[in-house]
Amino acid sequence: MEHVRVGIIGSAFSSNLHAEALQDVPEAVVVAACSPNPSHLAAFADKWQIPSRFSDYRNLLDSKEVDAVVVGIPNDLHRAVVVAAAEAGKHVIVEKPLAHTLADADAMVEAAKKHKVKLLYAETIVFSPKYVRAKKLAEEGAIGKLYMVKQGEKHSGPHSGWFYDVHRSGGGALMDMGCHGIEWARWMYGKPKPKSVFAHCQRVFHAERTQGEDNSVLILEFEGGGIALIEDSWAKHGGMDDRIELYGTQGVVLCDLLHGSSMETYSAQGYGYAVEKAGQTQGWTFTVFEEAHLYGFPHEMRHFIRCILNNETPIETGEDGRATLEIIYAAYQSAATGQKISWPYKPPRPDQIPITPWLKP
Repeated sequence: MEHVRVGIIGSAFSSNLHAEALQDVPEAVVVAACSPNPSHLAAFADKWQIPSRFSDYRNLLDSKEVDAVVVGIPNDLHRAVVVAAAEAGKHVIVEKPLAHTLADADAMVEAAKKHKVKLLYAETIVFSPKYVRAKKLAEEGAIGKLYMVKQGEKHSGPHSGWFYDVHRSGGGALMDMGCHGIEWARWMYGKPKPKSVFAHCQRVFHAERTQGEDNSVLILEFEGGGIALIEDSWAKHGGMDDRIELYGTQGVVLCDLLHGSSMETYSAQGYGYAVEKAGQTQGWTFTVFEEAHLYGFPHEMRHFIRCILNNETPIETGEDGRATLEIIYAAYQSAATGQKISWPYKPPRPDQIPITPWLKP
């Protein structure tokens, strides 16, 4: 096999980032797209010049022209699509978070093992060039022994309405963006086992729109002594913000992912890729430049495609996505009880969405 023939399941925001990233991967050819929305499908496939188009993912999976699929759809749909893809012998790249529930995650991981396909967890920020460089500095000993890392991702709300429905998403800002920080912290420390988590969640801005939290803070402690502070918000105005801090015994690394490569823009009426985003872009803002590259999407897809071609173990696997999801369950339980949750830990109900303990009666 010289090329991986890719089908993209989904046609919204993340799928456009995936399609853009795959343009920079010479070993990949995007041959098919799928969406149940005819107008979205047509616009998406025309934009990226994708020849085969399907309204039902099962028909795409039946195609002998597809070797692997990229799944960028609402969280509650991941299990059905990923299991079906594995059964059809297709490798799967699945957008974060891995699954809606831990029970779903286990079914997905098991299906991939049973049918001998790769389940690749698309945690993009571990591929971000800036963050990769920061990790290398730490590994080279530039800041001594790493003892604390911080990661924050903040904006004023998701781009699609389903994120606000906890029964579809599984949770709020912690589920949506905390999964980034948790897996990034695991990666920074070499993926040790977690020791404890303490979290606080609150709803301060989107109370009329969601049952989920729109602001969260968690402290994650690992075996070996390293800790991570992870902050996520759907309540922060002024545009997207994503940054990390690394603290070692001999130094520090501070990294702003977006603003250092952005433009300053003033717009009286606002701008954006969706109507609901326009209000966030009024006045002075930082306009992100080359977002897909900064976030590492091309690097991620290049790595995954080459892992498929060469039968290599990827940096991010289905098991990594499951480990992150388990920590999210513990974080919501901590936020609900006000107590630190320690390992070994098993969620009381892995078949329920992670936010369940925190939901108010």
